[in-house]
Parts: sequence; C-alpha cells; structure tokens
Amino acid sequence: MDFRTIVITGASSGIGAALARSLAAPGRTLALLGRNAGRLEEVATACRSKSADCKVASLDVADRDGLSAFLRDLEQDGPVDLLIANAGILEGRSADQALEDGKVARRVLETNLLAAIDIVHLVLPRMRRERRGQIVLVASLASLVPLPDAPAYSASKAGLLSYGLALRDAVAPEGVRVAVACPGFVATAMAGRHLGPRPGEISAADAAERILSGLRRNKGMIGFPLVPFWLSRLSLLVPEALRRRSMKGTRFHVGG
Repeated sequence: MDFRTIVITGASSGIGAALARSLAAPGRTLALLGRNAGRLEEVATACRSKSADCKVASLDVADRDGLSAFLRDLEQDGPVDLLIANAGILEGRSADQALEDGKVARRVLETNLLAAIDIVHLVLPRMRRERRGQIVLVASLASLVPLPDAPAYSASKAGLLSYGLALRDAVAPEGVRVAVACPGFVATAMAGRHLGPRPGEISAADAAERILSGLRRNKGMIGFPLVPFWLSRLSLLVPEALRRRSMKGTRFHVGG
C-alpha cells in the first residue's frame, strides 16, 4: 500500500498502536494522536526504530481546534494519504445500574461518532482535490448487534458504520476510498473495562493485520472474526425474542 503520510487517532494503545507499528516503514510519516502522552511516545519510539518519521500530539479527538491546527501543520509537507479514525471510548452501565446515564451517553456519542466525523472532514477536502486518499473508520460488531448494557456505544458504532458506508459511495467517483472496520472482542486496555464474557477475543496485532488485509482488498466493511461477524449480520433478521435470549450470555457492565 502506497501511503506516505498516515494519521492514526487513538494511537497510544490497542488497535491504533498495533496499526502504527504495522504501518511504520522507511519513507512514511506517521501522525499519531492520543490522550496518553507517555504511551504515545512509546509507540512513536517503536515506529521510529523501523525508520518511520513520527509526529505525535497528545490531543483529545473532541478538541476540533487542536486537531485542525495539528493537521494544517502536517499537510504543509503534503496531503494525508491515509486517515484511520480509531479513537473511541467504551462506556455503559456500571454494576449497580440498569442503564448508563445521560451524561455518559452524550460523551460516548461525541467521542466515538461526532469527533470521528469532524476529523474526516478536516482531511477530506484535500483528498477530494487530489483525487486520492483513504479513510478507515473503526466501528465494532456492536454496530450490528446493539448491546443493552451500552446503548450509546452501540449507537455510536452503528452511526459510524452507516456514515462510513454512505461516504464510501459518495466519494468513490472522486478517487477517495472509505472502509469501516467492525472488530469483535479485541484484547485492549479499553476492553478491560468490559466486565463480562468476551467470546472469540483476538489480539490487537491480529486485529490490525485483518484491517490492513481488508484495505489491500478495498473492502467497504471489514468485519472479524469471521463467524461472529456473520452471526452479527444475520442477527438483524432474527425475531426480537430469540435475539434477546441469545444475548443473555453476553451481558456485562463497565468497570472504573
């Protein structure tokens, strides 16, 4: 894949960090964004050891002005070839709650959905002018199977999936490619807050490789692992009562 300048949000750990390490190579510039400055610098050091140029910014993706300034400076040396909008948070009900509260729900939607759309539109105008570029939105299998223990998280990922697939069709004639990754359970620090069963969990490195494989094949939806992905898609056709019974074994709550 011929990417010279790559932007990855949520790059300080998990899938974002694994993607950064996989994409690091001589001649590439990786712009790594995340909230944890220490972990972000560790990832950058690993990428520099593979002769990649790294620029880091400890930013919250909800800081649109900060993101805009960082990307404006980055694009002085050339356009962004690949944007991976991976930053996200997992919130839901705690052990003593039946439902997440409204403030939590708003924060999840602002971070996982609205901030992702914001950063897309910070790089998309130049991609359209250049008639090239690729965007990856990292959603979740929860975009296909709503989780009763995390309604806002499910909604944010469903919105990201729908937005990404629609955007893919909208900008394809202009030479810009869009893909949406829908991982199942991945062993990350964020997933550690998910206190409950995590069937079929895979490593972050495995998830990164599956996403990059999907990019190479220009897939619009990159869902994995394969069996949970297809079961999730088919679940949309299952009667509600049956779907509820099948979900009982996957109930969870979030830890602090």
